[in-house]
Amino acid sequence: MKKIFILTGEPSGDRLASKVISKLKNSKLDIDYLSVGGEHLKALGIKSLYDLKEITYLGFTRVLLNIFKIKKKINQTVDKIIEFDPDILFSVDSPDFTLRVAERVKKLRSEIKTIHYVAPQVWVWRENRVKKLKKFIDHILLLFPFEKKYFEKENINCTFVGHPLLEDNEKNKIDISNIIGKDKKIISIFSGSRASEINVLMPILLKFIKMIKEKYNDIHFIFHTTSEHRTTLKNQLSQVDFENCDVISDEKIKSYILKKSFFAVAKSGTISLEICNANIPSIIIYKINFINFFIVKMLVKVKFANIINIAAGNEIIPELLQEKCNAKNIFNKVDEFLTNPDLSTIQINKFKEIIKDFKNNKSSDLSSSVLINSL
Repeated sequence: MKKIFILTGEPSGDRLASKVISKLKNSKLDIDYLSVGGEHLKALGIKSLYDLKEITYLGFTRVLLNIFKIKKKINQTVDKIIEFDPDILFSVDSPDFTLRVAERVKKLRSEIKTIHYVAPQVWVWRENRVKKLKKFIDHILLLFPFEKKYFEKENINCTFVGHPLLEDNEKNKIDISNIIGKDKKIISIFSGSRASEINVLMPILLKFIKMIKEKYNDIHFIFHTTSEHRTTLKNQLSQVDFENCDVISDEKIKSYILKKSFFAVAKSGTISLEICNANIPSIIIYKINFINFFIVKMLVKVKFANIINIAAGNEIIPELLQEKCNAKNIFNKVDEFLTNPDLSTIQINKFKEIIKDFKNNKSSDLSSSVLINSL
C-alpha cells in the first residue's frame, strides 16, 4: 500500500489539503494517510499527529518567543514522518514550518517525493528562497499564473493549478432561510482563523457594529469562524448583548451565507478571494503589534496586503491596516458603500477582471490530486 503524509501548519492549509485529498481518496483507495492537520482532514478520517494549535504562531515576535518549542516540534514531526516512511510528503502552505520539515525529511530520505502546495510568496519578499527550494522540493503547485516565472527561472518543476477558493463546487442548494430569514440585510464578518487575530480584531469589530447599529437598524452581522473558535466568538458577543449578530462555523452553509450578504468585512488573507468569487464587495482589515509591522515593512516589496490589489497595482478593495484599523475608520468606509451603491458595483466589476486570470480551466484540487497520483 502506498503512503502519503500530509503536512499543514494552520486551518487554511488544512482546508486546502482536504480538498485535494478528498479527490485523491475518491480515485485511489489503496493509500495510507497520516497528517499534521485540522478538522477538515479529520473529517476525511485522516489522523493528525497533534493539534494544529501547537504550531500555529502569528507574527515574528511570537515565533521568536516560541523558537525552541517550534524547533522541538519540527524535530518531532520529522521523526514521525521518517517512521511512517511515506512515498510522498505533501506539504501545504505555512512555509516557515512545512518547508523546514520537508527540507529535513529530504536530507534523511531522498527517495521520498516532496510536493508543496501554495508557493511561498516570493513575489512579496525573500525571492532568494527559490534557489534553496529546488534542493528539496520535487514539485510545487501554484495558485496564481504569475508565480511560474519565479520557479521556472530556477528549473523547479511547477504546475499552475488555480485557486480552489475561486471554484464553485456546490451541487445542491441548501435552505438557510431558517437561519438568516428571507429579508435580512447581512454583512459577513471574517475576524481571522487564529486566536491571536481574533483577540486583536474582535474588540474593534464590536465597536464598529455598535456604531452601525446607531445609524442602521436593519443590518444583521454574521461572523464566519471555525468550530474551534465558535465558543470564543459567542462569548464575546454575549458580553455586548448584540441581538443582530450570529456566529457560523458550519462549512456547508458558510458560502451560502456569504452569497446572501451584501457586504463583507474581512481580515486580510485568502478569504478575500472567496468573497470576490461570490461577487460581494468588501473592505480588508488587519492589525499586528508595532514590532512585527515594522519588520514586515522593512522586508516586503509590494505596496498592498491584498492579492487583488497587488495584481491590479492599485487599491480596488480598501485596506485598513495597523493604525487605520479602528472602529471609526471601518464604520466610515462601510457607511460610504452603504450610502453610495455605485461603489459596490465599481469594485465588483474591477475584481472580476482580476480573478478571471487566477482561474484554471480544470478543478484545482482535481489537477493537484492527478499530479500526486502520477508521482
